[in-house]
Formats: sequence, C-alpha cells, structure tokens
Amino acid sequence: MEKQLVLKHEELNLTATLHYPTGGDVSGGKNQAIIICHGFVGSRIGVDRLFVKAARALAAAGSYVLRFDYGGCGESDGNYGELGLESMIAQTRTAIDYVASMDAVDPQRIVLLGHSLGGATALLTAVRDRRVKRLVLWSPVAYPFTDIVRIVSRAGYDEAIEKGSTDYTGYSLKPEFFNSLQEHQPFQDAKRFGGDVLLIHGTSDDVIPADYSFLYQKVFWTRSEGICDKEIIFQANHTYSTRKHQEEAINVTRNWLSGLDRRHEEWHHWSI
Repeated sequence: MEKQLVLKHEELNLTATLHYPTGGDVSGGKNQAIIICHGFVGSRIGVDRLFVKAARALAAAGSYVLRFDYGGCGESDGNYGELGLESMIAQTRTAIDYVASMDAVDPQRIVLLGHSLGGATALLTAVRDRRVKRLVLWSPVAYPFTDIVRIVSRAGYDEAIEKGSTDYTGYSLKPEFFNSLQEHQPFQDAKRFGGDVLLIHGTSDDVIPADYSFLYQKVFWTRSEGICDKEIIFQANHTYSTRKHQEEAINVTRNWLSGLDRRHEEWHHWSI
C-alpha cells in the first residue's frame, strides 16, 4: 500500500509518498523505516523511476519507505535555488520526525538512503541526528560546492554571483544556494557518524567519480564504531539508467539491510 501525504516544514509543504511493508515480517512487530533523499534538482520519483522501484522493492522486503520532494522540487512548495543545503538537512530531519513518530517503526532501524547530492545531505543529516542508525549512499557527492558548480558550469556560477541568479534546467539558482554548498564538507564530517554505512557507485559515473566512494570508505574505516561496506557496479552510470544496473543497486541495498540485523546478532552472541 502507498499513501500520498504532505510534510509540513516551516512555511513549506513537502509532498511525499509513504510505502507500507508488503513482505518480510509484517506480523505486528516494529519495522525498519527508510527515507529516500533525492539529488540535485531531482524528485522523489527519480530518473527512470529509480526511487519508485527502490521504494517498492524495499517495502516488499518488510520496510516502511518514505520518499519526498525537497522544497522547490517535484510537487513541493518553495524555490529550490533559494533554500540551500542547510535547508535540505532541516527538511530531511522533518522527514525523520514523521517516521520516528510512527508506532510501527523500530527506532533502532531508521535509514537514510541518499543519491548524489542527496547522499551528502543524508550523511550531513545523520551526523546531526542520532536517530539515524544506518546510511546507504548511492553515488554520493563529496565536495558539494565543487561538484555542483562543475555540473552547473563555472559560467553559470559566475552569472549567479554577478546577476543574482542563473538558470539551470529551469531552476533559478541564487548566490545563497551556492554559498550554502561551501559551508559543508561531508568528508570531514563522515567520521562523526557512528552507524553502519553502505556505499554504491558505478564505474561509468561521469558526474560524480567512483573514486569518491573509495575515499569515503577509507574515512568511515577510521571510526571506532560502525561498519562500512562498498559495492562498485560495473559500467553503471550516475543514475543507474539500465534495468540491470537499477536492479543491482536495489538488490545490493535490500540484501545489505536485511543482513545487518543478523550480523549484529552474531556479534552480540560472540561478545557474550
């Protein structure tokens, strides 16, 4: 079952879709909740319906899944180019508020799944919000300002600074947006997240280099707690735009999440 809803965040109405568990253990116990964080000028649908497919597959495996449009994207209120990364982090925390308030959600199994800039947003949110226990990062941005300026073009950035805005695929990006990107360094913050992490990246990603996920993993490995696994998908592009690559990213995510509980249980018995 899927439910359309609106999340209230300050003056914004954020359009969202909640997927209810349709498989796994739905016998009345508490279930995992996954929040999908879309990327730069994206939406909760995803390129080639990636997030719709992912949400339905993860719900079929027994999780609640919430996917939502950030302010100014999809069907949500607001001007994306005025809000910035700090607002996206706050909006993500509003989504966490929603799932955390559900009686059927296990508070120890709240997951953020972020793609591209949504990956950086998910990580930065998890560092601030201890309710997030698990992170899944698909093709994550590592240097928000540098990466987004490269996508928009240096000429577009210069235009925003000189004229007050630049048009990028119909989105009016303002200096405040770019300034907010400069304020955050996910690589430096990564070691502050104490939960478990899965990184997925494609070798043919020409938007965000796969090297980023290797570097992220090295940072996550320096922590004293939390595991970090990585899956590199051969020839997958930034948005996993073939059926084979979509299914691989989704299946790896589903299997990793379902295996975490078993791994922690085994470690618990071993430590005893």
